[in-house]
Amino acid sequence: MRREDFDLVRTQPLFAGMDEHHLESLLHGAFLQRFPTHVELIREGEPADFLHVMMEGQVEIFARYRQRETTVAVIGAGSCFILAAVVLDRPYLKSARVLSPARILMIPAESVRTIFAADAQFARTVSHELARAYRGVVKELKNQKLRGAMERVAAWLVRYNNETGGGDRFELPFDKKVLASRLGMVPEVLSRTFVNLKQYGVVVEGRRVTINDPPGLSKLASPDELIDDPAS
Repeated sequence: MRREDFDLVRTQPLFAGMDEHHLESLLHGAFLQRFPTHVELIREGEPADFLHVMMEGQVEIFARYRQRETTVAVIGAGSCFILAAVVLDRPYLKSARVLSPARILMIPAESVRTIFAADAQFARTVSHELARAYRGVVKELKNQKLRGAMERVAAWLVRYNNETGGGDRFELPFDKKVLASRLGMVPEVLSRTFVNLKQYGVVVEGRRVTINDPPGLSKLASPDELIDDPAS
């Protein structure tokens, strides 16, 4: 890895507070690579050979069963995947493909496990990341089981509107097909839901969304800190 790449990588939250020698050992066999859209990076069932750390772009985490496929998550810069499989030295439970041109740090799994055992700060950071991911899974389970399709879409719109500055106008960050799968529905259901949300002031034109009645949409969504707040 080039020195300028090393200096960039060391700023990632996953490596905060690490011993310099341990960080250099961790990154010794790593490489930073750019990937175009649609590249499938890993496949469920394969051995966890690398930990992937997102530097730029977006990656879709998904899973397949028979002829069906579902989006598990969409991750961006500052996130990593799939950490649990790497730590446990187990096969990937999910697959990943590039949604938008990405720059990804790939660290050999064996190096991650070795430094995990040697560096206490890195071990704490990894443990916190695993705990955060677990809580995310619980929140998503609650979201899927306790809300209907319309409530799920409304809650997502409210949250994303807040994340993008609360201007009540934004572009969907990925295709509607991906969004539908991410919210646990087929594209046809998402399309019908957008139509039904017109009565709550939601106008969708292509990927552009306008929220004309934010209080009404928020009332429908009924945001819950223990489901919707990523920091909780």
